Amino acid sequence: MTEPSSGVAAAVEGELRLLDPAVRASAELLSQVLHPDYREIDWSGRVWDRDTMIASLTAADAPRPGPLTASRMSGVHLGDDLVHLTYDTETKGRLAHCSSVWRLTEAGWLLYFHQATPFGTATDNATDADG
Repeated sequence: MTEPSSGVAAAVEGELRLLDPAVRASAELLSQVLHPDYREIDWSGRVWDRDTMIASLTAADAPRPGPLTASRMSGVHLGDDLVHLTYDTETKGRLAHCSSVWRLTEAGWLLYFHQATPFGTATDNATDADG
């Protein structure tokens, strides 16, 4: 198996950082990872920009999803300064297919775009596999 390129490795590292509850609760740490033009389409179809996402995640009353785990993460270079990652996440039995685009900037690799699409629960998938 070949090693991922340095861009893909940096994007994977950044994506895994974003799963850390300490990073998700810190405006300073989030601003180090999210591109100034960041956009996200969340589970419900809502579109977020960088400032709104940081404010939402770091609010005192922000819901804390609990541990987030990622699986099946893979990436490809779309250009010298673009990496596309795909992976699945699980939190509290909720599963999502995720897609992220990372851009190389003077500050390093920053998350430019993210989308998560739910695909059931861990219980649903276990039931489907059984029958």
